[in-house]
Amino acid sequence: MDAHVAVVYSPEYLVDLWGLQRLHSFDVNKYRRIRLRLEQDGLLGETDIHRPAEATRDDLLLVHTPGHLERLKESHNVGQYLEVPLMAALPARVVDARVLKPFRFATGGTILAGRLALRHGLAVNIGGGFHHAKPDLGEGFNVYADISIAVRRLRSERLIGRAAVVDLDVHQGNGTATVFAADPAVFTFSMHEGDIFPIPKARSSLDVELPPGADDATCLGLLRRHLPAVLDASRPDIVFFQAGCDTLAGDPLANLAMSREGIVERDATVIDECVRRRIPLAMTLGGGYARDSWLVQFASIRRTIQTYGLARPTPQPG
Repeated sequence: MDAHVAVVYSPEYLVDLWGLQRLHSFDVNKYRRIRLRLEQDGLLGETDIHRPAEATRDDLLLVHTPGHLERLKESHNVGQYLEVPLMAALPARVVDARVLKPFRFATGGTILAGRLALRHGLAVNIGGGFHHAKPDLGEGFNVYADISIAVRRLRSERLIGRAAVVDLDVHQGNGTATVFAADPAVFTFSMHEGDIFPIPKARSSLDVELPPGADDATCLGLLRRHLPAVLDASRPDIVFFQAGCDTLAGDPLANLAMSREGIVERDATVIDECVRRRIPLAMTLGGGYARDSWLVQFASIRRTIQTYGLARPTPQPG
């Protein structure tokens, strides 16, 4: 089957705390900006989008402990995990509706992207990539481990046996590594800057640490050296690709020096290699904190759609 790309998105991804969310450097509006720009450029119409359901409690419990979900009912805990302490002053019902619910929808988006990737070859969730969340802890603006949850949901439904997570965000995917540390059926590959958060690092199946100032040539060279071996060793039924663009030169939370074009080429390297091997791939967006980082991810998704074409939703009767 030829690969086509299914695009997953929901307006429900938007975190809206009347501007309070701007106290964190993560741009919660980037998902909407990317979706609108794809539409403006004629690459994506309203009827082309696959819309996810909100992740259920049963979905979340595939990875997270009941204690973690209980702690999320207290606003000060959510504020701590999302690095916005003033959130502690808000009622828990407000935090759930305006913060946690968007994260649950984005998690549902990653689950749906996994299912669609198995059907069509490729899927992009315009959201997700919350790779710092652990079974009993949130951190780094992450509360739910969406990729880990999606892997376990697909396995529970016997849709896959083995999986690989390719994480190229500038920060190590420590949550994902922790979830699957004792699971030989899931290979975790994280290529990240070594001297920044999280410290200490978790242990992935393979960690490749990048020095400050690593540029396109360094990052792409290391990726091309290690990716084929990762796919050979893991023999995955699906790859979940965390495509954070905080490797961009000038990102305020990191020190790498990749260009926009280099990041698009990086993403294409992973996607094209999986297509060549006929391995389904589901992409999530992860981090990116520079003002124009969303344009990098837009360019990457545009290239993927232009290369492989859209897998449109099937119209429902009635």
